[in-house]
Amino acid sequence: MPKSDRVRSLQAKHAKLERELSHEEARPAPSAPVIATLKREKLKIKDELARMSG
Repeated sequence: MPKSDRVRSLQAKHAKLERELSHEEARPAPSAPVIATLKREKLKIKDELARMSG
């Protein structure tokens, strides 16, 4: 997969996780483990994007 395709794919996944996180946090009783998992996944993607750019 070309680098630009991978970057776009990671950015899309990061945006999807952000939407899921916002949805979970907006619930009347948000799940702390779900929130932690989503944040961890977002951070992994952000780290990978940072490694790819520099």
